[in-house]
Amino acid sequence: MIKFILGFSLLLCTFFLSAHEEHTEHQKTAMAVSVAFDSQGGLWKATVHDGFLQVSKSTDMGKTFSKPINVNHIPQKIGADGEARPKIAISPEGNIYLTWTEALKKPFSGYIWFARSTDAGKTFQAPYILHQDRSEITHRFDSLNVSADGKITVTWVDKRDLIAAKAAKQPYEGAAIYYAVSDNKGQSFSVEQKLADSSCECCRIALTNKPDGTVAAMWRHVFNGSERDHMMAEIPATANQLAEPKRATFGRWKVDGCPHHGAALVSGGEANRWWGYHMAWYDGGNDDSGQKATMFYARMDGVAWVSSPAKKFGNMKKQAGHPALLAVGEHVWLAWREKDAGSSQVWLMKSDDEGKSWGIPSMIATSPGNADYPQLLQKNEQVYLMWNTGAEGLKALAI
Repeated sequence: MIKFILGFSLLLCTFFLSAHEEHTEHQKTAMAVSVAFDSQGGLWKATVHDGFLQVSKSTDMGKTFSKPINVNHIPQKIGADGEARPKIAISPEGNIYLTWTEALKKPFSGYIWFARSTDAGKTFQAPYILHQDRSEITHRFDSLNVSADGKITVTWVDKRDLIAAKAAKQPYEGAAIYYAVSDNKGQSFSVEQKLADSSCECCRIALTNKPDGTVAAMWRHVFNGSERDHMMAEIPATANQLAEPKRATFGRWKVDGCPHHGAALVSGGEANRWWGYHMAWYDGGNDDSGQKATMFYARMDGVAWVSSPAKKFGNMKKQAGHPALLAVGEHVWLAWREKDAGSSQVWLMKSDDEGKSWGIPSMIATSPGNADYPQLLQKNEQVYLMWNTGAEGLKALAI
């Protein structure tokens, strides 16, 4: 039994670290979807089918959806698996914004595309590549944020600086995080700017907003000695202003590989009671068997940049991972996926004091076979778990 557990743990570690990157697979219909509510309570879904990014709407909480609309009119190889998926966001006035990654011919290369609808999803304008750099290199793992004032921010993993360093025969670890901003509702984006060097190559970037609209990003970073912890930065409000990245986690996990396992981040405290951020992440530990791999939650002081003691959660023997966070006032929800005996599960725990203490975790959903990562959304005063499953499709569960 001990040998079995050790072998199984090593298998899990190998699963996350099989390569620095995996090339985007072309899938008939992708399980990795994104969802968002509009101001009237309609549920919108972005998914990939046969090379097309498709958008559809549900007025009955995901039981049925409208006929999908193709956003791109020429098929593409679109990232739609795990950490790489199309993103959807809806502005207060009802504009629908989408980003996605097109995989190019060179391995691990891609372009970030953007599209929008300004007529509440009836039609979508012609999509375009939002970054100025058109080299056939890594521009991948896009993340999309729309602040309350309508500003659109897109971040992604970018390897232009790695390529330049290699050409100059200079050392360079990992990739970089770049971002671009639109202040005109997506008509155009500013020239992209670098947020930080030495990011991990293939983990999702978590984005959230402070009450004043400032966008904060959290990503897995390559620190000295190939320690793969997390970094945070608030995106500067003005162009050409340098960001000030801060180290956010200190697991000191040393690994020469990519976990494909990004963090979750939400703002803590509302209006003038804002105090910082809620964070949840995966750490692989530093043992060959993978038995020290752990999921963690912590609060980050957004002024002093000091985090609270990290709290462990999840059953690592059941591949606990890919957390989702949502905070409303003093209430915080933390969800994650586990697997057991061929089934997928979603576990949830809640805090009613801004993450200082937590209730007992409970399994709130299960589905046979494979399933996507959980997502948490708010509609009016109600919180929902959104979960796309292979056996039952998209599930919307009020929690």
